[in-house]
Amino acid sequence: MSNIKGYVSFILHAHLPFIHHPESEDYLEEQWLYEAISETYLPLLINFTKLEKEHVDFRLTMSMTPPLLNMLDNKLLQERYIKYLNTHIELAEKEIIRTKDNPKENGLAKYYLERYTNDLHLFKDVYKCNLIEGFKHFQDIGVLEIITCGATHGYFPILYVNEKVVRAQIAIGVQTYEKYFGRKPRGIWLPECGYIPESDKYLKEFGIEYIITESHGILYADPTPIYGTFAPIVSPNGIVAFGRDIESSRQVWSSINGYPGDFNYREFYRDIGYDAPYDYIKPYIASNGARVHTGIKYYRITGKDCEKDYYDLQWAQDSVEKQAGHFFDSRVSQINHLAPLTSNPPLIVCPYDAELYGHWWYEGPNWLYILFKKIYYDKGNFKLITPSEYIDKYPLMQISTPCRSSWGANGYSEVWLNFTNDYAHKHLHLIGDRMVELAEKFYNETDKIKIRALNQCARELVLAQSSDWLFIITNGTMVDYAKKRIKEHVGRFNKLYENLINDTITTKEHIAFLKDLEEKDCIFPEIDYKIYN
Repeated sequence: MSNIKGYVSFILHAHLPFIHHPESEDYLEEQWLYEAISETYLPLLINFTKLEKEHVDFRLTMSMTPPLLNMLDNKLLQERYIKYLNTHIELAEKEIIRTKDNPKENGLAKYYLERYTNDLHLFKDVYKCNLIEGFKHFQDIGVLEIITCGATHGYFPILYVNEKVVRAQIAIGVQTYEKYFGRKPRGIWLPECGYIPESDKYLKEFGIEYIITESHGILYADPTPIYGTFAPIVSPNGIVAFGRDIESSRQVWSSINGYPGDFNYREFYRDIGYDAPYDYIKPYIASNGARVHTGIKYYRITGKDCEKDYYDLQWAQDSVEKQAGHFFDSRVSQINHLAPLTSNPPLIVCPYDAELYGHWWYEGPNWLYILFKKIYYDKGNFKLITPSEYIDKYPLMQISTPCRSSWGANGYSEVWLNFTNDYAHKHLHLIGDRMVELAEKFYNETDKIKIRALNQCARELVLAQSSDWLFIITNGTMVDYAKKRIKEHVGRFNKLYENLINDTITTKEHIAFLKDLEEKDCIFPEIDYKIYN
């Protein structure tokens, strides 16, 4: 007789803004992708492969956003990632020589050399530079469910003043997913978990069955859900909403009392980019000479107010195993408590940024591997499940409208609309309205140059709408770059718009301008501006 009383659903949100600068290699922001590949995406694929080879049945859901898919599929960025790895291999080799008199640093230098060398082998020889196919394989064998996201992570609760703009974000997200995975997505990770009831009809139109919301999106739903976040609800329009479980999430992501703060884990902020002699490290840091992270880190978290101690791989592994056990026991206890109180078996939904696993919490992918093995072999009172599987198994659920909400600080829209970034919205709304105007005015256009310009307008609009720029400005990191991106995309859109309205787009000068934009802002090659009609 089955001992299963409930389910746990892990959902990882894999997203980066589209950053592509063929005109220069000096943009540090391009490294966000390379770091994410080496520290998050490859480690996840490595651990999924181990689980498959060991015949461990597991379940995981991942959103892979359209900008991330477009970057992973970009030949220039693939070439630059290989160059990034070769540079890191060269640095690690130098580190082995530099640290020869320090056994602990020397051992870690050798570890980094092996790790970056293995990354290069996997990326080039095993995956043939195609990580999307790597993830698709695990979806095809039934252990990974991949879901979609808005086209460029545009934040719906502010964009919806023109609903056609939200509809286009959803439509392009679904089309991009189908291009890469050969099927329709059943679920969507709403950008920033930003829920508005107005988007339901468009989600329905493009075949989306379910969304992920922040806890209070469910807890404050109308009417109040009987089972809180431990059961999905369905909106009057037929969209199923899964809410984040507060307890399990805090155990993982909290830097204060969560697992990543364990003193045995690798310290993210202590890096040889800041510690090594300047002349020695200069070829491996920013082109303007600013010290930045290199990814080679020798210290563990150790404690808040003490001298950092050296990172020890075995100690970190001991903590991983202890904490995987703690998470497992906590869910067993939680489900034992909940099971008598719910009509269907309770569901614990655990959504996280994918980059928490590996990039911020270096040991995170290994923790998932150990945990999934434990769940499989220890036969507790719960199983892993994807949201789609849960819907198929338990289709009866309460009808309730989720609350407008996000997973940003304080739970609503202030991260994306505040005194630091509010200036941007009048421009984003204006070009959104102008895009709809263009789609209507030129709906039957046959001139190839004008069609290219209209499609490029759509690209510039969605790139400007990325919620990442507003988030970065609020957080005070890389602010100049985020402001530059908003200004550039709005400016490029408006120039194309004026050229189209004034019928000057086919001049030699303007065609050259269009061609330059098509090369730089080359996201969504199949985009059709008519989606805004």
